[in-house]
Amino acid sequence: MKSYRTELWLEISSRRGFLNITPQVETAVTASKVLEGLVLVNAMHITASVFINDDEGGLLQDYERWLEGLAPHAPTSAYEHNLTGEDNGDAHLKRQIMGREVVVAITDGELDMGPWEQIFYGEFDGRRRKRVLVKVIGE
Repeated sequence: MKSYRTELWLEISSRRGFLNITPQVETAVTASKVLEGLVLVNAMHITASVFINDDEGGLLQDYERWLEGLAPHAPTSAYEHNLTGEDNGDAHLKRQIMGREVVVAITDGELDMGPWEQIFYGEFDGRRRKRVLVKVIGE
């Protein structure tokens, strides 16, 4: 069995944002030379997420509105976590909802996803570099 590991370093210039990272994951799968296996894509920060969905117009903005309605950033005093001096209590909750990681099958050396599926990085406390682990295993 082969194993390949790489990291994607990302920086979203605003507090929150989404980035389609499918091309970077495809590059990692190609570099791994794995033809049949799995790829794990994992946000390595507790205020960021990796998830799969459609890259359709308006959907990411809908996520932003929906998440902000569930866990609004302000008032920051609404979060016990922020009593530590942080202001990102909402970001932890948003990450919990959106998820930490995805696992995708690799078939014939390519991501084996549905016709509209894309892999996204979600940032909920940005403006600094964060990393995403890409781990490929298989034959």
